[in-house]
Amino acid sequence: TSITSAKIQVNGVHLHYQQTGEGSHAVLLLPGMLGSGQTDFGPQLKSMNKKLFTIVAWDPRGYGQSIPPSRDFPPDFFERDAKDAVDLMQALKFKKFSLLGWSDGGITALIAAAKYPTLIHKLVVWGANASVTQEDVRIYNGIRDVSKWSEKVKKPLEEMYGHKYFAKTCEAWVDGISRFAEKSDGNICQQLLPDIKCPTFIIHGEKDPLVPRAHAEYIHKHIKGSR
Repeated sequence: TSITSAKIQVNGVHLHYQQTGEGSHAVLLLPGMLGSGQTDFGPQLKSMNKKLFTIVAWDPRGYGQSIPPSRDFPPDFFERDAKDAVDLMQALKFKKFSLLGWSDGGITALIAAAKYPTLIHKLVVWGANASVTQEDVRIYNGIRDVSKWSEKVKKPLEEMYGHKYFAKTCEAWVDGISRFAEKSDGNICQQLLPDIKCPTFIIHGEKDPLVPRAHAEYIHKHIKGSR
């Protein structure tokens, strides 16, 4: 039941991941904005069934211990993360695996499931969105200044990154994700949702402060057979 921590070279960067369990069902945990396997999935790494599952939690490039490089947000950053995530699992020799993604990790998981259907077994997403509205941009700008964050949320990230990198990366994220709203439909990955063929479970927090519930309902409506 021990958790191994290692780095592996994928697409020209050294990606950090944690792995535990020896089950036949491989699962990749995808963290949210600024998150890492450790900050976002400590309970899952500890408590998921190690006999049923082999659990991998990754730090996307520029997050957690996958630095360098510094995190940036080009227009295709979600696609880049999706490719990194899938290529990481293939580098670790998993032929087929499931995705559990929250927030930005949920968006990444949606894209990966649509683009690599033969590799993805099952999909669970929560706090995800397939588009960005002007209302969303207003909400994002409310978290731009990390000094206004609650101590509970801020502390683990400041400890991991140091204040300067944390503050700078949060601002860059707000700018990066807000750019999607400049498109007529605010699209991130709406057109890919019908391509998702694996069993999909969508979870949403009724009080999610960052992602309005309509996003979860849209994803559910456009992924055939999702629950």
